[in-house]
Amino acid sequence: MTLIVLAALAMSGALPQDVPAQTNPPADTPARLGGLAPASPWPNGPPAPGQQVVFVPNPQTPSEAFPPPPPRENLPFCKRGQFDGCKQRGG
Repeated sequence: MTLIVLAALAMSGALPQDVPAQTNPPADTPARLGGLAPASPWPNGPPAPGQQVVFVPNPQTPSEAFPPPPPRENLPFCKRGQFDGCKQRGG
């Protein structure tokens, strides 16, 4: 039985794939998608090979950089199956 499964797996790689060929994404993909890539290129261009790059830490504390949302005045009670944006019933 194991031999049949291994043979089937080995043959499946030889079959043609229905996946289209990968194309290069547009140049503005990071700007459209967001994420970790910068929205604009570096002002002075990329650093030259051997050039020292200096990383400066943010002087703000985490609570200053990412302030918590303001408290809500009124939260409704949770309905059955609801867990976000409501308060739980009971103690």
